[in-house]
Amino acid sequence: MAIIVNLDVMMAKRKISSGDLSEKIGITPANLSILKNQKAKAVRFSTLNDICKALDCQPGDILEYQPDTPPDSN
Repeated sequence: MAIIVNLDVMMAKRKISSGDLSEKIGITPANLSILKNQKAKAVRFSTLNDICKALDCQPGDILEYQPDTPPDSN
């Protein structure tokens, strides 16, 4: 996957637990876990907005683009 979610890193920097963050932004701990563990296929802008507001950060602090590596041609 080319989009990396660094939510766990930002949560550690802000010293906030998953339970506290999920309560602040109004999503279930299970859905927050899906985001944190790179299992999400999409994220709503409203959810991203709420996460950024709660963590006092920018979307780029949470989402990172890494190009897919091409298959080895050897």
